[in-house]
Amino acid sequence: MAIKRIGILLGGGPAPGSNGVIAAIALEALKLGCTPVGFHDGFEWLAQRYTDEQHELTRDEVSRIHTAGGSILGTSRVDVTRDPLSLENATAALTKLNIDALITIGGDDLVASSIAIERHSEGRGNTPIRVAQVPKSIDNDLWLPALGEAPLETLGYETARHYGADIVKSLMADAKTTGRWYLCVTMGRPTGNLTLGIGAAVSATCTVIPEEFGGTQISLADIADIVEGAIIKRRALGSNHGVVLLSEALAELFSEKEITELATVDRDAQGNIRVGEIDLARKVKSAVQKRLDKRGVKVTLVDKTIGYELRSAPPIPVDAEYARDLGFAAVRYVYGGGSGAVITMQGGEFKALPFADVVDHASGRGKQRPVDVTTESYQVARDYMVRLGARDFADEGWVARLAEAGGMPVEEFTGYFGKFAQ
Repeated sequence: MAIKRIGILLGGGPAPGSNGVIAAIALEALKLGCTPVGFHDGFEWLAQRYTDEQHELTRDEVSRIHTAGGSILGTSRVDVTRDPLSLENATAALTKLNIDALITIGGDDLVASSIAIERHSEGRGNTPIRVAQVPKSIDNDLWLPALGEAPLETLGYETARHYGADIVKSLMADAKTTGRWYLCVTMGRPTGNLTLGIGAAVSATCTVIPEEFGGTQISLADIADIVEGAIIKRRALGSNHGVVLLSEALAELFSEKEITELATVDRDAQGNIRVGEIDLARKVKSAVQKRLDKRGVKVTLVDKTIGYELRSAPPIPVDAEYARDLGFAAVRYVYGGGSGAVITMQGGEFKALPFADVVDHASGRGKQRPVDVTTESYQVARDYMVRLGARDFADEGWVARLAEAGGMPVEEFTGYFGKFAQ
């Protein structure tokens, strides 16, 4: 079947490079004699069977958008698999508009909808809609195969990490200049990939991610213990400042009983808790500040969230080029008869990864990729952090210095922080 009309749709949160993918798809489609159709706001309107929230993209419209942030098509988190009517509406609308192929741009949340559109269109008796997905996510949490020892990255991650690192570098300079501590919550759920990527790049004083707890439930006190221990150790080393990065996904490990906001906080279209609405940095700051004040230790703590400013930033060169490659490959894949795959680049070659390889069959969503805390790469990142560990309790003289820095008797210090000696 000849492809005449190719739909383009962005789902999930914004990510740098999205416009580059849209441009590459549109330009290659036009070159092949196809009409590129851009759908507005993800599946938002298609799920309601609206067919007017789209427009045919032109060469002039997309020719210079590849270095611009955001998305000219908008985005949404609507998941057509959560409601049978939404899936039927979306498929019917695409069919009515004579869409032969649909290229989606998104992360693990969008995989389920991409698969559903392909399968549902097959069962309607019409010519099936060919579907391919371009993997984009600043969280870098969609499972992709490893290339050698390094896993493939999702589009937008490197740009988000770049701008996040710039922000943290400025905070580190300010912390040193003013003698204060910054407690920063960094966007990214449910994994700590982006937080760790930023922290490792700039050697932040301490970076805390959910993967280090092995999936067990934690408390606010557990995080406060780590942060307080880092502050005490830095003071013992002669420094009165630092920057701590906390993954916003840590809040997902807290109990609803402890963090009451979890019981009432809004959820997104996929049912995920909007962890960004939980003021984790302020809660940790308050807990640590009370402890230090009680012992007469004077430390200035400032809470900050690093989040939305990373999502619609203009792509750095690596993501701008990556976006063009993926968009081009996606068009060539569906035009050549392919369907049902995530488009990747492996060793400079385009590879279509079947949906079956990336889907979590239990949830129907894309498989997630947590940080592997058993790797040497993670251990290097940990070794460059300032955190209390087993070696800090091996020398009595050093323990005494730590206790003094924390305003505590040695016995109280070892009793309180002794868990880090294990």
